[in-house]
Amino acid sequence: MFVITADQVDSRSHDDAVSTALARIEAIAPEGLLLPAERTAGDEIQALTDDADTAYRLVLELSRDGRWSIGVGIGPVRLPLGDSTRASTGEAFFAARAAIDAAKRTPSRFALRVEPEPAPDPLAVRAEDVEALMTVVLALREKRTDKGWEVHDLLAAGATQSRAASALGITQGAVSMRARTGSSREELAASEAIVRLLAMLDHTTMLAHTTTEA
Repeated sequence: MFVITADQVDSRSHDDAVSTALARIEAIAPEGLLLPAERTAGDEIQALTDDADTAYRLVLELSRDGRWSIGVGIGPVRLPLGDSTRASTGEAFFAARAAIDAAKRTPSRFALRVEPEPAPDPLAVRAEDVEALMTVVLALREKRTDKGWEVHDLLAAGATQSRAASALGITQGAVSMRARTGSSREELAASEAIVRLLAMLDHTTMLAHTTTEA
């Protein structure tokens, strides 16, 4: 399971962004959430999903405007779930709390934690490995210009360079240049790998939990 906790950055100096963020979450993951995303305390929001792709897309969406510290917790949750995320609990929620606390102390404002920790295995996917790759993607996105985002959003939605050029009224060469400058191809390729690694990490964590329970 994946618990995504996000806390608004410098909320005392900015308008409350929770309502807008919750609407964005529901728009991109209407069927991927196990419970509706909600405000959990003050300017903090939380979402729960069992889908690695949904978890990853939520991180990308929340990080886009730079207004959130984001923590991802991976692990089992107590079943049956509560009526809301606030009424639910389990190791994934504890991991998300540790992750958001760590995220506030990092330049990327992102962190990932798992609970329980899997047994040491040099060949297994580790939380720090996935966190490092996601941090690189977030750094690439942070440097992207508005024009780069225009191209990236079209390519990420499945458009060809030709269709992107037609939609934006520019040449294919300009699309290629924006995609290259904005590292769109690199992000899209890395994203596929990261989603697979998140799913593997979730599976490994569940196995660790089963072993502990036994």
